Amino acid sequence: MIIVITGASKGIGKAIAQEFAAAGNQLFLCSRNPHQLYETVQELQSRFPTCEVKGQPADLSLRADITAFSEWVSSFGIPDILVNNAGQFIPGSIYNEPEQALETSLSVNLLSAYHLTRSFLPGMMKRQSGHIFNICSIASLAAYANGGAYSISKFALLGFSKNLREEMKPFGIKVSAVLPGAAYTDSWAASGVDPSRLMEARDIALMIHAASRLSAQACVEDIVLRPQLGDL
Repeated sequence: MIIVITGASKGIGKAIAQEFAAAGNQLFLCSRNPHQLYETVQELQSRFPTCEVKGQPADLSLRADITAFSEWVSSFGIPDILVNNAGQFIPGSIYNEPEQALETSLSVNLLSAYHLTRSFLPGMMKRQSGHIFNICSIASLAAYANGGAYSISKFALLGFSKNLREEMKPFGIKVSAVLPGAAYTDSWAASGVDPSRLMEARDIALMIHAASRLSAQACVEDIVLRPQLGDL
């Protein structure tokens, strides 16, 4: 299968890529950091020689990069699975967060998924199959302190997922919203929080991979994961 994963060079995106690579799929990855991306591609190809891993740097807050990446992927075929994982967290509250925080958050966390998905939908709809995973957040469900523009953008991504799910039902295309709580990634490394208090990035990846393997008659609409002791 052709698997497309954005924001795939580290953290949750990389963990998702590892699970699909281990299953011998054909992976197309992107991230903003070329060095980290190509390191990840090389690592996965070395660990999982039965799969094929390709990467192309892309800043998905830019429409030109979205177009270039989608055209590159489409030259190999129509994705079977699209994981919209690219995202950015800008801390702050609505009243004091940096200027353009909302615009940036919407561009990276919502519009990247919206436009990239739209670029692949015609082919998926014609084929009558596909599975789209949107990596939302617990912040999509409830506001929290210092969440500001990030939480707004993740609420919007969940809304996009729900609308897309309804629209794609007649075309055999599944849409799953993934809403993880705190998982240990690079962004938590300097926080001082005990890693055992957090989920592992692989926890999210395992759930996504499992959901992708269900019969054509079944769709996991929402995947909500939290640390065992609850949100931080």
